[in-house]
Amino acid sequence: MKGRVLVAGFATRHVAQSAYRAGYEVCAVDHFCDQDLGWCTRDQEKFEALEDLPDAIERMARRHAFDLFVTTSGAEDLPVTIPLCGTPREKIARFLDKLDTQHFFERLDVPVPRLLGAGEFPAMVKPRRGAGGWRNAVVQNAEELRAWESLYPDVPSIRQELARGVPASVCCITDGVGARAVATNEQFLQGRGESAFGFCGSVTPLDHPLHARMVAAAERIAAASGCSGTIGIDFVAGDGKAWAIEVNPRFQATVDTVEMACGCSLFQLHADACAGRLPDSVPPPNQVAARRILFAERDLTVNADLALLKGLVADIPWPGTHFEEGQAVVSVYGSGATRTEALSVLDKHITTVRQYMR
Repeated sequence: MKGRVLVAGFATRHVAQSAYRAGYEVCAVDHFCDQDLGWCTRDQEKFEALEDLPDAIERMARRHAFDLFVTTSGAEDLPVTIPLCGTPREKIARFLDKLDTQHFFERLDVPVPRLLGAGEFPAMVKPRRGAGGWRNAVVQNAEELRAWESLYPDVPSIRQELARGVPASVCCITDGVGARAVATNEQFLQGRGESAFGFCGSVTPLDHPLHARMVAAAERIAAASGCSGTIGIDFVAGDGKAWAIEVNPRFQATVDTVEMACGCSLFQLHADACAGRLPDSVPPPNQVAARRILFAERDLTVNADLALLKGLVADIPWPGTHFEEGQAVVSVYGSGATRTEALSVLDKHITTVRQYMR
């Protein structure tokens, strides 16, 4: 065993699994505590609302001594006494605020959608804080903007010009000075409803004419960020430009497809980078990997044991778990030699899994 790690945040299975495979003993503080989180952890502590997270971490820390503390979304800026393996909270703060991130991109002179003034439409409106794109929306006029503001009252926001193209990201590792790109990813977005821009999966690697440009920009952004470990830079690739959208200063939701495609241990790369060690190179992808999150299309209870589909799925709910319409139910995988083959396998697996979600 390399050491005992506490992984904490809203969803931790992807990081806990990576750490476990890298030879660490893992405990997790998690909102879901799905079945497969238990397969790779010694102990778990569940919490409901994010304001309950600090107390849940404290309870876990009273039960075990930890060598490392790793955060996922929701825990990035929490003060803890466990040795942090990641970006310090004072350096992470500007990337939790989309306006501060916008100014960071502008200072680096990387392409970024322009902030719009009053009365400029259409616009992409985003809350200044928040992850996953869940409340982002395109508004065409002042009336639609007022409707968004009434839906999310007292939520500070920014408005940007629209960047059209392929949603993408680059997974990087950084030691706070230099950076290496590990993989490029295509991102799936929900595409409809109030969560139209919500993340719902990825394909690794991304084959795109702007691939090299995104890698170069991502490495420059990561090196200048002051972050440590793995971080993700979101882009929209289109119109001959790779528009920088966001910095995710933590493990990204693309961990699964990056590791499946590249055969690397992202957790070990993260831990090494936090210790000041960057590799000379990273392994190139040897296959295409895809993951899609399935959401409840209506209120439903999953009575079947989806653990029977281990290998095809992750984030496996316990039998009898109830889901409201729109909630994430389970992740499904597919892989192949090409993107077409990987997505074909993914679709077949989704068809199989949906039979258990009726």
